[in-house]
Amino acid sequence: MKNIIAIFILICLTLSVFAQRRVDFGIAVGVSNYLGDIGGKEKTRRDFISDIKMSKTRWNAGGFVRFRWMPRISLKASLDYLRIEGDDKLSSNPARNARNLSFRNDLIDLGATSEFFFFEDNDIYNTYFNATSFRAYVFGGVGCVYSNPKALYNGSWVKLRPLQTEGVKYKAFVLNVPVGLGFYFTYRKKHRLGFEYNFRTTFTDYLDDIHAGWADPSTLTPTGLALSNRTVELTELDPAYAKNFGYNPVENPTNLRGNNKHRDSYMTLNISYSYVLRGKPSFYKGYYKGTNGGFFGKPGKSRKVRAKF
Repeated sequence: MKNIIAIFILICLTLSVFAQRRVDFGIAVGVSNYLGDIGGKEKTRRDFISDIKMSKTRWNAGGFVRFRWMPRISLKASLDYLRIEGDDKLSSNPARNARNLSFRNDLIDLGATSEFFFFEDNDIYNTYFNATSFRAYVFGGVGCVYSNPKALYNGSWVKLRPLQTEGVKYKAFVLNVPVGLGFYFTYRKKHRLGFEYNFRTTFTDYLDDIHAGWADPSTLTPTGLALSNRTVELTELDPAYAKNFGYNPVENPTNLRGNNKHRDSYMTLNISYSYVLRGKPSFYKGYYKGTNGGFFGKPGKSRKVRAKF
């Protein structure tokens, strides 16, 4: 987790070197949700937003640095801290209700994306002076996320990854592919207010600690066993139906705890503010390059050339 923050700071410092009204730093706040094995309504696991639970929408906050590399292309590095949650109790699918699993995961996401501007208006109000510009873009890239799913048990949030509730040791750091769209307004060439939707597809199915089947109870700790199969907590469940849940090679040979054909995803919806750095471009003449030439020459008249964007 510390490595992710260190990499983000290094990227920010590197891009600041190129500050010629082409770099902006900012913050973003918004909401987040997830798509995985927990959620949905009466049906089984489905793709995209049809399977998310709106009541489990949570928060997201982060920072970013953006470098305008070409007239229509920008490069962006972002660091986000967000929460995703899910609970089988909220689903109207009988099997999910009987499985009775839940989780919470506070993610730290480091992303590197490229933005392509498909629409621009450099003076939307035709004011000429102190113009307000508008840009809309689509983006895609790569990212890395730190994942640490937990479950509420006996009044405390317990880390699930060390318990190996499915008998699998999975990684804390996972790669993802962020894609989305957004837009921003720039006021007086310094202040930017933006809006962005980011959908991240990951290379794991364990953001919610659910993937395939139940682990052999003999391989689990008492806490791991309790959090692996929580169907036993439902005392009013039909005992015949309850045999479909938990490790039981005779009564439950399929041993399906989750849907292993889909990987987990999560999404954020943010508003952002950023400030455009106004560094001195290389085509500005140095003041101390005088008539005698050289560094120690007498100060001469400086000449400025208007920047072209």
